[in-house]
Amino acid sequence: MKNHLLSFGHGYSARAFAAKLNPDEWEVTGTSRAGGADTIAWPESDISPLLETVSHVLVSIAPNEEGDIVLQHLAPQIAQIAPQLKWVGYLSTTGVYGDHNGGWVDEDTPLTPSTERGEMRVKAEGQWQALAKQCNLPLHIFRLAGIYGPGRGPFSKVRAGTARRILKEGQVFSRIHVEDIAQTLRASVNAPSAGAIYNLCDDDPAPPEDVIAYAADLLGLPVPPAENYETAEMTPMARSFYAESKRVRNDKIKKDLGVQLTYPTYKAGLKALLEAE
Repeated sequence: MKNHLLSFGHGYSARAFAAKLNPDEWEVTGTSRAGGADTIAWPESDISPLLETVSHVLVSIAPNEEGDIVLQHLAPQIAQIAPQLKWVGYLSTTGVYGDHNGGWVDEDTPLTPSTERGEMRVKAEGQWQALAKQCNLPLHIFRLAGIYGPGRGPFSKVRAGTARRILKEGQVFSRIHVEDIAQTLRASVNAPSAGAIYNLCDDDPAPPEDVIAYAADLLGLPVPPAENYETAEMTPMARSFYAESKRVRNDKIKKDLGVQLTYPTYKAGLKALLEAE
């Protein structure tokens, strides 16, 4: 009998994960808002009949003010099919930890989000954990750092001359290549541990301006000039990304899931992206 993955919000990371599943052993059904050639339009369509055949669930949809969108529509149905589910994965963000002035965080760090996006993620995580407790759902939470990969890197902006090196003292971010997200999700599916929470990031938290400079060097293009965060013109959304500075630990995915990162540093990841172009 094939495993059946239902992937809510079947986007960039979810597709990379699905590509790692053996099609002889897996059926994958993805949803998206508009639907398409390979996804079902949801929440517009009724997927109740589909739920009867599902063995694994992945949720990649961003929450709203009320919390998780999947649970707003389907909490009773998911509770009902809990006994047949082997694995449920919720893709969250390291934004739940808030600002730590460049300090280290791990999965046991208290959740103190400093942005509205982070607060909504904490709420959504809590809702999934409450449902898991109520009906014995095999829930796994994955807190993702900044995602990059094919089609999602600094190269296009550097080439176009629109990349910016905003300097804010002490600012540091963690990142993760989409391939390493995919292999970690697969490792978790192969070794489920209900209730587990994992940070997904590489080994090399770095200032964002260093990443842009390295991308420019790889391309043989001039490094964009430095701009001071305090005086730089930025949209509120762009500025909000600088509201938090932290280094994220990833020991747990290595220890518990045996993950060996394909791209342990942003330099290794960017170099490989450019070579693959």
